[in-house]
Amino acid sequence: MFTGIVEEVGKVVSVRAGKVTIAAANILKGMESGGSINVNGVCLTVTGFDAGSFSVDIMPETLKRSNLGLLAAGDRVNLESPLTLNRPLGGHLVQGHVDATGKVASVRWEGEAILISVEAPPEVMGYVVEKGFIAVDGISLTVVAKDNSSFQVSIVDYTRRHTTLADRQAGDPVNLEVDIIAKYVEQFSRSRRTGITADFLQEHGFLVS
Repeated sequence: MFTGIVEEVGKVVSVRAGKVTIAAANILKGMESGGSINVNGVCLTVTGFDAGSFSVDIMPETLKRSNLGLLAAGDRVNLESPLTLNRPLGGHLVQGHVDATGKVASVRWEGEAILISVEAPPEVMGYVVEKGFIAVDGISLTVVAKDNSSFQVSIVDYTRRHTTLADRQAGDPVNLEVDIIAKYVEQFSRSRRTGITADFLQEHGFLVS
């Protein structure tokens, strides 16, 4: 579990056969082989590390559902270590399980902030609400506006300087994870709407076919 508060921006050293090595500094403190690390919003397992970098394996399913398959040496990535009980929950609960990739539709300045519009598939947009949370490349952000197929987030100067969002341009793919609480609420509401049906009664032995 993570918070969506990026701790460090790392740099990809190498990519080969599903293994990525990333140069980092502060996030290496307390790192353990077999532990979890959030890379651009994807929860991955640390397979090894040294004084200046760490390595992770990326499975084919992860490559299909995220933008990690596009990584190349020199790329910058957002990094976050797992949430601990003594660390403030500054963003929102982020699992590191990417729901889908979206596409940056536009990037424009709005005063001192950057307004980024992201096109997202229906399975994501169904959980997006104005003033709600969404994780974009592992960054906890607040939705400032939405329509049927896209949403907008406003990036303050600190976030711009301490994440990779300043690198994003129109057309770039981004990893998206919706708020897990929204998923639970939706599922609970669906079960309440379903109620007791003939199939339910038959399944539980109250009706005989």
